[in-house]
Amino acid sequence: MLIPCECYNYRMDANSEMKFYRERWKAVEEFERQELRAMPVEEHWKQINSLARFAIENGLTRGDDDGEMEVFLRWAKLKEGK
Repeated sequence: MLIPCECYNYRMDANSEMKFYRERWKAVEEFERQELRAMPVEEHWKQINSLARFAIENGLTRGDDDGEMEVFLRWAKLKEGK
C-alpha cells in the first residue's frame, strides 16, 4: 500500500517509512550514547546532583524504601554462602 506522500523525491510505502523512522532514531540514540561516553565524570555528577536536587525541591521522594535494603542483605548472605 502506497501512502500519498513524497519523501526525498520518491514515494515510500508505510513499511519503508516506519523502517526509516526507526533507523533514524537509532542513529540519534547512538549519537547520544557517544556524547555520554565522552562526557567527563564531573559533568555526570553535576547532572545527577541536579536531578536529585530537583526531586528534593519538588517533593519527589520514594517514601519508604520498599524493603530494598532487605533484598541487598539477602544477596550479601547468599554471596557469603550462609
